[in-house]
Amino acid sequence: MNDHPHREIRSFVKREGRLTPGQQRALDELFPRFGVTIDADTPRPLNLRELFGRDAPVTLEIGFGNGEAMATMAAAAPDLNFIGIEVHRPGVGHLLLKVEEAGLTNVRALNHDAVEVVRDFIPTESLARILVWFADPWPKKKHHKRRIIQPAFVELLRTRLQPGGILHLATDWQHYAEHQKEVMDAAPGWENLAGPGNYSPKP
Repeated sequence: MNDHPHREIRSFVKREGRLTPGQQRALDELFPRFGVTIDADTPRPLNLRELFGRDAPVTLEIGFGNGEAMATMAAAAPDLNFIGIEVHRPGVGHLLLKVEEAGLTNVRALNHDAVEVVRDFIPTESLARILVWFADPWPKKKHHKRRIIQPAFVELLRTRLQPGGILHLATDWQHYAEHQKEVMDAAPGWENLAGPGNYSPKP
């Protein structure tokens, strides 16, 4: 029996546009420095101190899109470390270009399935903050099982946060917001910082 809380159903469909020449260059030249390749030789779990070359609080962003938000956060907080997971290569390439442009050293990117990364490669109680912003809401009922915020994954995230760590969820779909709140309200070991049953105000 498999004790891992992963799902056979993916929370994404890997559709992506063409890479621009700049994005391709970033993947070729910058990913070896700022990226983490997941293969049979990748340590399980990763040593985050070795990954960044220092000890600092780590923020994990799951599904960073084009990486603009992550690059902005990393530039504003050079004393913090940031790990981003994104399955679409153009987004990874775009983030790496922003990292190069801003001269950032506190960002690492993974182009892989988030559930597998969190389960197999993120150490227990190693993260200060986890961000899941504007994940695919999978609005059709038959696709709800693909939503990334599910009870098993939320429990997995809890084990990767340090005591007092923050999970920040954001969506612009009302029905998905309700789904996320329902999952979190039922999940043990969490405290809603906006109060029981409430949503946090938009920042």
